[in-house]
Amino acid sequence: MLNGVFLLGAALVFVLLFRRLGLGAVLGYLVGGMLIGPQALGLVGDPDLILSFAEIGIILLLFLVGLELSPSRLWRMRRDIFVLGSAQVVLCGLALFGLILWIMGFTWQAALVIGLPLGLSSTAQVLPLLQSQGRLKTEFGSKSFSILLFQDLSIVPLLTIVAALSRAPAEAGTPQGLQLVLNAGIGIAALVLAGKFVLNPVLALVGRVSERELFVVAGLFAVCASAALMEWLGLSPALGAFVAGVMLAESPYRHELEADVDPFRSILLGLFFLAVGMMLDLSVVAANPLLIIGLAAMLVAVKAAVIFGLARLFGLANAPAFIMALLLSQGGEFGFVLFSEAERALLIDPAASSLFGAVVTLSMATTPFLMLIARRLAKRRTTNESKLDDPESSPVTSVIVVGHGRFGQTASQIVQAAGREVTLIDIEPDQIDLSGEFGRKVFYGDGTRVDLLRRAGAAEASAILFCMDDRDFDADALVPIRETFPKTKLFVRAFDRRQSLALQPSGVTIRREVLESSICLARDALEAMDCDAAKIDRVIEEYRRRDLERMRVQRESGDLHAGSNLSFGGEDSDDFDPRAEGSDTG
Repeated sequence: MLNGVFLLGAALVFVLLFRRLGLGAVLGYLVGGMLIGPQALGLVGDPDLILSFAEIGIILLLFLVGLELSPSRLWRMRRDIFVLGSAQVVLCGLALFGLILWIMGFTWQAALVIGLPLGLSSTAQVLPLLQSQGRLKTEFGSKSFSILLFQDLSIVPLLTIVAALSRAPAEAGTPQGLQLVLNAGIGIAALVLAGKFVLNPVLALVGRVSERELFVVAGLFAVCASAALMEWLGLSPALGAFVAGVMLAESPYRHELEADVDPFRSILLGLFFLAVGMMLDLSVVAANPLLIIGLAAMLVAVKAAVIFGLARLFGLANAPAFIMALLLSQGGEFGFVLFSEAERALLIDPAASSLFGAVVTLSMATTPFLMLIARRLAKRRTTNESKLDDPESSPVTSVIVVGHGRFGQTASQIVQAAGREVTLIDIEPDQIDLSGEFGRKVFYGDGTRVDLLRRAGAAEASAILFCMDDRDFDADALVPIRETFPKTKLFVRAFDRRQSLALQPSGVTIRREVLESSICLARDALEAMDCDAAKIDRVIEEYRRRDLERMRVQRESGDLHAGSNLSFGGEDSDDFDPRAEGSDTG
């Protein structure tokens, strides 16, 4: 009990202090852990036990991230995950391997099992940062997440490399080499089937019982069971939790699970960073301060340079590429795991494990400072960073428009011309600056988040227009918004027919972004060809009727090819005579 008092007290004091200094919560947890740990004041002992318990926080974090990613979205991200992610892990790992081999004079095996883990970044540090700032859906946020996800997947081949190079006799029953890869396939397949045939029916049963605490139990059971399965197979427990989250991403109970699990994630992640701080061997730091600082600086610099180059190669502009490079430049928590495995495999000695554990910890402590640098550089890049105001400072208006690109600009101007006050929100600083040049005040933020909409005055607004170019925005994303602001009417821009179908169950007004302009262009063409005006009206009216009917058939069948007979010009198209005055237009 006393240990708990010291842990929570240190978290409270140091996180408040470092938040007030603008340095972030993670650095506060690390410093607090150093001070109360066995290497300093000795108020709390056995950091390994606390770390093993607190690692559940990382597992819960990956589960919550999985809940936000449907299988279809993951498929669209496959290039970033497997190409960009693998390039980052391989290039950073090999660059660090070469430098450690040269600087430290280790054997190539030791340098390899240290350099490759150092190429990984801290999921526990980066993902909460992206989520809290609403950056996870930005281009650099999405690519950062893709890299982090591949890094979690890469634990399997990295453990395989350590096992293949091991000088220690293999433990009986421990999976090795290709067996780990086979286990990964079996584990993922088992979780996919369990999500479909076990978890969803169980959640439906819990929903009928209507006991809130049962949702907490069911959510934690899903996380722990999936993580335990992967751990039993010799794999990363966090990977199992992530797969379970993805399997439940399209469940109607997704938001309930997210709300119930998130508080546990926050507390346990804090304990994780406290434990990391407690594990820092201060005697090693005191004996080699310049070496550790130099190695940490080398780690950050090399990773930042490689990631910046990859980000530019994959289409990011200089500023977001630089922010992404700084964001992922630290060492990660899986480094501690892999260093321990390498030590057990007799590839490195305990002193080297402690030394590079200190390097990883110090590199993690640099992230808040590096993000301050990134924000200051972003200020210089933008014409006026002060324009990136939070919607909380906006006046109360009757309409909120989310997304001020080519679509949102037209919609907002028409609404304003009708005498309605409008609050404009966008997540792209460049777009905000451009709008400012034309005298338009646009507030910064992710307008799909309930907390931000609440600060913008959505509870008092008559309508919210979602005009952003986000093809992943679907009915599930609208559920918490509708539930939080039941009196506010919602209007959504859809990219195409697929997104329109994905939004259909939401009960909001949807407009495909090119439908009306396409109809207008066709009308202009027919009028230029001296087509009869009444005939044009009948054709367009019939097209609209058929389009709505086709959408209904597609939605009910779940098949995009359904209702093809309702399209004009197809082989199976129903007959329509535009000359007939009495044509059935519905």
